[in-house]
Amino acid sequence: MPQAPTKRYWTVRSSSIHNRGIFARCDIPNDVPIIEYVGEKITKAESTRRGDALMNSSKKTGGAAVYVFTLNQKYDIDGAKGKNPARYINHSCDPNCEAYIIRGRIWIYSLREIKEGEELTYNYGFDVDTWDDHPCRCGTERCVGYIVEEKQWPKLLRKLEKLEKESKKGKLELNGKGAVVAKKADGKKAAKKVVKKKKSA
Repeated sequence: MPQAPTKRYWTVRSSSIHNRGIFARCDIPNDVPIIEYVGEKITKAESTRRGDALMNSSKKTGGAAVYVFTLNQKYDIDGAKGKNPARYINHSCDPNCEAYIIRGRIWIYSLREIKEGEELTYNYGFDVDTWDDHPCRCGTERCVGYIVEEKQWPKLLRKLEKLEKESKKGKLELNGKGAVVAKKADGKKAAKKVVKKKKSA
């Protein structure tokens, strides 16, 4: 099991990706544990309940952060509870860290050497089925526009290509702000979905 790092590698400050982020206080070697993701251990049912409540809240307030991390088939960790600075690590499509579950604990490891001042990131691994709920703002050259697990990028690309084809056939309309507006059978506009083209890897 990883031992807690002998030195503090990180610091919290404002991030260009999203609100706050975690940054390297010094050069970090490759393949070392940087910080543990901690929080309240909850059942899957409670995890779903909290997630739904936050989604409903975000519809009213315009924002709600979810810090629930999948632990195993029975439990999750709610990182919003207690002292958990690791919750401020942002997603990236080209991350420099990876999250590993080791003997029931979640550790954030470096994927490569990280220079002092770099923001620490990992891929959140969200499912492609909820792609349009999670736009990505990582700004890297590999950014696919949405927070989706990398192995599901081909499926995401197929979904985006399908939307683009429907747009060309007149089934969808662009509203000028990067959003796609679906048309109902009667020609009226329906729900909006944000669409970004995948950048070349």
